[in-house]
Amino acid sequence: MAPAADTRSRILAAANELFYAQGIRATSADRIIEQVGITKVTFYRHFRTKSDLVVAYLEAQAAAENDWMLSVIDPGEPAGSLAALAAGIGAASCQPGFRGCAFINAAAEFPDPEDPVRRTVDAHRERMLQTFAEIALAGGVSDVPASARQMMLLRDGAMVNGYLGEPEAVAEALDAGFAAILTQAALR
Repeated sequence: MAPAADTRSRILAAANELFYAQGIRATSADRIIEQVGITKVTFYRHFRTKSDLVVAYLEAQAAAENDWMLSVIDPGEPAGSLAALAAGIGAASCQPGFRGCAFINAAAEFPDPEDPVRRTVDAHRERMLQTFAEIALAGGVSDVPASARQMMLLRDGAMVNGYLGEPEAVAEALDAGFAAILTQAALR
């Protein structure tokens, strides 16, 4: 018999795969239970509701994305940090099986701002916006909140464009957009 932590990890791994590939609402708890090979009782012992599972899935995605962002950012090099983010986003968004940003996808499926899923999405996006604000501040821009929002919009657009473009083209366009924000905002 698998330890509880292992079972929980297997449920989350299946949810990650299925939610991302097929959509959250389109993936039933029964489908996840079947893929993991557990009983409903076991599933509900780990996640009382499907919503709890979705929140855990998004929290794991958020932690991974946040860790990655922090790993490529050099606080003393805002332009270099943005270039590294652009290259990573360009590479990720053009990989086979890429279906867009898990958070944007979840927000589209859960529009109610009071839903726990949507609150998880919003919390992650707020952390990302704060990271962009820290980069903008290090870059010496005069309107940090506006520059951070512009960077977030560029990031979101690159995630969507990844369906259509080549990794290098997406990364180059994103890097150019980020650089333009730093340059123009610093001149204001």
